[in-house]
Amino acid sequence: MSPRVLPLLALLAAIACEDSTPKVSAKDHAEGLYIKGTAEYLQGQFEASLKSFEAMKQLAPQDPRLPAARGEVYLSMGRLNEAAAEFEAALVLDPKRSTNWSRLGFIQAQLGKVSEAQSSLRKAIGLFPNDFNALEALGELHLKKGEHTEAVRHFTLASNAASGEAKSALLMRALDVLSQQGRHAEVLALAQKGVSEGTRSAEVLTALGDALVHAGKLPEAAAAYQDAAGLAPRDPTLWELVGEIHMRLDKPGEAISAYQESLKVKDRAVVHVALARVHLAMNNRAAAEDELTAALASVSGKDTRELRDLAGLLSDLDRKPDALRILASLSAEEDYVKDAELQLTTARLARELKDTSVQQAACARATAADAGVKKCP
Repeated sequence: MSPRVLPLLALLAAIACEDSTPKVSAKDHAEGLYIKGTAEYLQGQFEASLKSFEAMKQLAPQDPRLPAARGEVYLSMGRLNEAAAEFEAALVLDPKRSTNWSRLGFIQAQLGKVSEAQSSLRKAIGLFPNDFNALEALGELHLKKGEHTEAVRHFTLASNAASGEAKSALLMRALDVLSQQGRHAEVLALAQKGVSEGTRSAEVLTALGDALVHAGKLPEAAAAYQDAAGLAPRDPTLWELVGEIHMRLDKPGEAISAYQESLKVKDRAVVHVALARVHLAMNNRAAAEDELTAALASVSGKDTRELRDLAGLLSDLDRKPDALRILASLSAEEDYVKDAELQLTTARLARELKDTSVQQAACARATAADAGVKKCP
C-alpha cells in the first residue's frame, strides 16, 4: 500500500466517526435544560434551577413555559415581586393559560393588591372554571374583607372542583368560616351535603358530629364521631366524644365500650375518670376505684382539664384532702392564677376542709381575676 494511502484512510475514518455522532439541536438542548431546571426546582435547588432556565433562555427566549417556570421558582423563594414580573411576562406569551392568571392573582393577593388580584383570579376562572386554586384564593380575599358568605361560596366551589385531600381541606375552610360565625344550621347542611357526596374525611365527619350536637341530634352525632374515629385511628378524643354522648343518652354499656376504644389508642387519665363516673352511676364503686388508680398512674400533670377532672373524682370518692392538694397546687400556678372559676372551686373545697390559708389565697386570686366576684367562699 502506498505511503500516501495510509493518511488518507485515517482521515476518512475520522470523518466517518464524526458523521456518525448525533448532533443535538438547539431546540432539543433547550428542552433538556427545561427538564433539568424543573427537576432542580422540585428538589428545592432553586438557584441551580434559575441557572438552568437562564441557559434555556439563551436558546429559546420565546418559549412560553420559561417565564412561568421561573415565576414558580421565585414564588417558592419568597421573591414575590420577581415572581409577579415573570408571570406577567408569561401572560404576554400565553394570555389564555389560566394557571398564569391564577398564580399572578395569588401573588398579587400576597402583595396586598386586592383589586388586581381579584381581577386576575376571575380571569383564571373565566378560562378554567374548575381552577380550585383560584377559587380558594378568591375565597381568602373575600374573607379578609369580611365577606363571609362569599368566602364560604368560593371555598365550597373550590372544594367541588378539587379532589383528594384538597377537596376535604377546602370544604373544611368553608365549614370553619360558618362555625366561627355561629351559623351552625348552615354548617350542618353543608357538612351533610359534603359527606353524602363522598367527602368523608375524619375532619369533615368531626365537623358534622359537632353540628349534630348543636342541633341536639345526639345519636346521629355519635355515629358521625364513630365514623371519624375509624378514619383517624390515632385520635383518642373521637372515641371519647362517642362515650360522652352515650352517657348523655343513658347508655352506660355503650359508653364503656367507647371509652375503652379510646384507651386502646392512648392511655389518658381523663378517660379513666370518665369510666370511673360511669361505674359510679352504675353503683359499682370497686370498678370506679380501679379506674381512679389507673387515672393516677397515667396522669401527665400538664393538662388542667385532666387535673380538674381527677380532683373532682377524688372528691366524689371521699378523698377530698387529695383533691384539695391538686387544686391548691394548680390554682397557684402562674398560668391559672387568673382562672376565676378554678380559684372559686379551690376556695369552696378549702372552706369545706377548713384550710383557711388555701381558702384566702384562692379567694384573693379569684377577686383579682374577676371584678364580678363579689363574694368568695
